[in-house]
Amino acid sequence: MNLEILRVKLLIQMTGEEFIFLQNNLNNEVPLKNVQPEKKEKHVFGILGIAKLFGCSKSSANRIKKSGIIDEAIIQNGRKIIVDTELALELMKESK
Repeated sequence: MNLEILRVKLLIQMTGEEFIFLQNNLNNEVPLKNVQPEKKEKHVFGILGIAKLFGCSKSSANRIKKSGIIDEAIIQNGRKIIVDTELALELMKESK
């Protein structure tokens, strides 16, 4: 199979064999220096930040905050909430 032809061919037009061949060959061509590790944020802000950190809804994030499990990781001044992500994840891991 010709790799250059498969690169421009529409996915819907490929057979399963062509797709697997293309996928295997393209995975081998990706240089490791271009792959960057996901950058973790040191802090998240507000209930939405907590929801994003734990991958849950806003109401679940609010329950987590009110439960007191991550209180040591939270700095709150009025309505402003700042959460240390590493500490919050560690506290959640310990609570389970």
